[in-house]
Amino acid sequence: GTGDEEGVVSNSDRALARLAPHQLPDREQPLSEQFRIVGLQWHDAHAAASLMEEMKTTTLEKMKTTLIQERGDMPDNRAERIVKASPDWEKYIRDMCAHRAKATKLKLQLDYIEMRRWEQSSVEATARVERRL
Repeated sequence: GTGDEEGVVSNSDRALARLAPHQLPDREQPLSEQFRIVGLQWHDAHAAASLMEEMKTTTLEKMKTTLIQERGDMPDNRAERIVKASPDWEKYIRDMCAHRAKATKLKLQLDYIEMRRWEQSSVEATARVERRL
């Protein structure tokens, strides 16, 4: 082979990747780049979940207003009960929870990357001590 087999990263590719680490496969990227990428993904998922959580009351009120406009005047508690039993409200809640679950999973990935960094530092420190002995 030429050394360019798929999935194999050559030394020259690694050297070039120092300038553009985002071009390496995930497992070959420096931990800092992995952390940056997952951190941005976590931010987006967390922001989406937070927005939906913050807008929950506003969304409910808009849905109740629409219901009352379409069906005529009714007590607020009845409109709320109808809206909360609707497929649209269920989808809203499921989407909000899905964003929160994605953010939580990405946070765990960030913690894992951080743990790998500490483990790597510990192994390097142990190796330095052993070389001195």
